[in-house]
Amino acid sequence: MDRPLRIAHCLESYAPALGGMPEVVKQLSERMVSKGHHVTVLTSTHPTRTVDVLNGVTIREFAISGNAVDGMQGDTSAYVDALRTGAFDVITFFAAQQWSTDAVLPHLEELTAKKVFVPTGFSALYDPSWADYYARMPEWLKRMDLNIFLSNGYRDVAFAKAHGVTNTKLIPNGAAAEEFDGQPTQAFRITHGISPEKVLILHIGSYTGLKGHREAITIFAKARSKDAVLALIGNGNNRLKTYFERHWRYMLLRWRTYLADKRILFLELDRPSTVEALKEADLFLFPSNLECSPIVLFEAMAAGIPFLASEAGNSGEIAAWSNGGWIIPGKRDALHRVHPDLSKGAHMLSELIADAQKRRSAGENGHRAWRERFTWQLIAEQYMDTYQDLVRTDT
Repeated sequence: MDRPLRIAHCLESYAPALGGMPEVVKQLSERMVSKGHHVTVLTSTHPTRTVDVLNGVTIREFAISGNAVDGMQGDTSAYVDALRTGAFDVITFFAAQQWSTDAVLPHLEELTAKKVFVPTGFSALYDPSWADYYARMPEWLKRMDLNIFLSNGYRDVAFAKAHGVTNTKLIPNGAAAEEFDGQPTQAFRITHGISPEKVLILHIGSYTGLKGHREAITIFAKARSKDAVLALIGNGNNRLKTYFERHWRYMLLRWRTYLADKRILFLELDRPSTVEALKEADLFLFPSNLECSPIVLFEAMAAGIPFLASEAGNSGEIAAWSNGGWIIPGKRDALHRVHPDLSKGAHMLSELIADAQKRRSAGENGHRAWRERFTWQLIAEQYMDTYQDLVRTDT
């Protein structure tokens, strides 16, 4: 018979920190607490965190940073001791190449709880400086009780299969029904002076140089269309706006946009405003260079809008699962980062801007697939069932 579990979720950053992984773990943890489980998140300190219990989830902070290759700063022994003595039933480590996982890898045999690893992509797998780390990774994967992958075919699960790792399971990412149910209010379009007739294209991601901001601007500027709007939403976009308006590298793209009477908005918005923008958009454009399993594509599906994305991460797999979007072909560099074909991307975007029915049909497909398979409630239930199965093997 299932019982309430004591669960530890370990990750580098957690709410109020923003980002894909903090959002994933927040969704899972809070839903598990609502079902009667006790969840403790072990994470880094955060300057604006003022509570040690958030929406029922206990938070334990550690002043630790870094990773196994660059070095770790802080008292990692206190962190390992907390896991060793915490009487947890299940401990889950989210993401390789972060102190919250790397500090424990040499001590896995000391933990009596069931150990779960969610690698989230192995982004440095092809980086020579990480070669020794990944030479040991097969051993660490086999010492886990279970490895959960977000994809059937991305580099992390392919690595595991190539090294004979069999203790694996697929559980994808998702998006929250609580956020995306309900009709759009048009508040985003009204605020930014975008009429209902204009095609609104959205890109969401922090400006890091790897999320496809320049690629999105280039594809949009080159697309054969007039009077459309591209809204870039994410941390650091004010800095990108200054760069776009002043730097000579963007001069031709600025002129292309101006002559076609198109607009580009550079925005840093809170979460509710970002969700509203997704609901009001006509298309999500995401030509990113490096991903694992991009949550923003599931959020586009939840909002009922189609996506046009690069091949980064398992975007192609998400498109195949949902029939909710299209993939821009491209090439990979020595580090396996994706560089989409910008001319082909512009051609694909031109066709989609001109074909509202095609966009609408794909958006409906994506929304249906999300509702049936990719809500956070369904994903959290898969994690909870998996945890119970692991614990049940000892009874």
